[in-house]
Order: sequence, then structure tokens, then C-alpha cells
Amino acid sequence: MKAASIVSETVQPAAHLRLVSDRAGDTSGITLSGVSKTYRTRDGDVPSLRPLDFHIDDGEFFVVVGPSGCGKSTLLKLISGLLPPTSGEVLVEGEKVTAPHGNVGIVFQNALLLPWRNVLGNVMLPIDMKRLPRQQYLDRARSLLNLVGLEGFEKKLPWQLSGGMQQRASICRALVHDPRIMLMDEPFGALDALTRERMNVELMRIQRETRKTVLLITHSIPEAVFLADRVLVMTERPGAIAAIYDVPLPRPRSLDVMADPAFTELVQRIRKHFFSQGSLD
Repeated sequence: MKAASIVSETVQPAAHLRLVSDRAGDTSGITLSGVSKTYRTRDGDVPSLRPLDFHIDDGEFFVVVGPSGCGKSTLLKLISGLLPPTSGEVLVEGEKVTAPHGNVGIVFQNALLLPWRNVLGNVMLPIDMKRLPRQQYLDRARSLLNLVGLEGFEKKLPWQLSGGMQQRASICRALVHDPRIMLMDEPFGALDALTRERMNVELMRIQRETRKTVLLITHSIPEAVFLADRVLVMTERPGAIAAIYDVPLPRPRSLDVMADPAFTELVQRIRKHFFSQGSLD
């Protein structure tokens, strides 16, 4: 059986502007225009990201993969408003990002649950910090815990949960205030391989049911292809766009898709970007 063809967009500097300007008037999703980041230190400037131009559609599952130190986490912080860009601008739903954005939820590599709060209390943390109506969001918090299979664990403390369960709780915490966008920085990097695969399937189901826009950062090429609608491949630091690939695999996906020739072909194509750069780790 012949493998399905893979549509790829190799992004050159001239095409960057096209990716943004083609969406003139479109205020949905996330748009980066000429966004770069240089860290100022006592020893001199440290470039982290070269100018980036791309757009993430509303409701898209967009994955960024690249070598360690290429600026992936910096990119996430720029989009979330935790860091200001050195040049260019980030637009989230048509608004320029100048501070932490209220319509964004963030999931980090470690669950970062507060040890003195139970599961429900940790999920409700953004509501308490934003001083939103607590009773109104309690039902949503319980519904999210039910969605990820944590019903009945509301009163458990973090140390009583497995790593995968803790990460599910952190996903609920990111979703509880109903943001349109989820930013995820290597959320499953600390998990064992089997738990990581289960969490990938779980995350895809959550995204399908909530219809959130997801930007996920990972070192794992198979994970990127399995989850994404599109994969952005970054170069070594200072990070730039090497390519953006469409993923032509139908949804919903199961782990069986990893045996599909189209899946293998795309994984190999992305991996070739790093042959001359060494390991992703």
C-alpha cells in the first residue's frame, strides 16, 4: 500500500510574511510578526530567537520541536506574555500581548501542584488568584476532573497521586478558567514511556472535546507527529524556523497510527533536520 503523501511548507524568510499577511483581518488564533528575543547579560547579549513569523489557527493543535536550547520555552513565554519580545509583536485573538494573557492556560513539564492543597484546591488555584466567583467554577473544576479520570480523587493530596495523575490535575488547572489557548512546555517529559503514550492519547481527546487551541513544545519527534495538525521545526540557537509540516493523518488517532507509512515518513523527514545538528537532547 502506497504511503499517503505529506504536504510540507519549507519556510524561508520571504514566506514568513506570506504566512502572516495572508490572514489580514483574521483576529483568531495566535500571530507572531518579526518576533525575536535577545537576553541582556553582564557578559553581553545572548540571542535566543531570530525573527519568527507564523500563525496558529483557532482550534489548531500546533507542535514545536527542536534541539535543546533553541528557544522553544522562550517562545512559549513570549506568547503567554511572561516575557517581552526584543522585536516584533505577538497577537493573541487580535490583541497585542504586553502582559500575561487572561485567555491562556499554561502546563509546564512538572505538575507544580501545591503540596498543601488537595487536587480540587490545586485545580481551583487560578480561580482563587483571579478572584473569580468560586462557586460558579467549582462545578467546572469537578467536570474537568471527571473528564480526565480523576473523579473521586478531589480530596487527595499531590503526593498520593502518580506522576500521570498529577499532570492530569495540572491540565485541569490550566483549563478551569476556560481559556481559549493552552500552552504546554514539555508536559510529559518527566513521565515514563508508557504513561507518556497514555497521556498523549488523553491530551488529544481533551483537545478534541474542548476545541482549545494548543501549542505544545517537545523534544520528541514521534510525539509531535502523533499529536499535531502542524509541526514547526526549529533550528539550533538562536532559534529560527527550519520548516513547518502539515500532518495528513486523520483524526481521531490511536497509537496504531504510529505504524502508518505516512507517520514514519514524516518522522524521518523531520529527523533529517537534526542529522547535522546532533541530538535533540
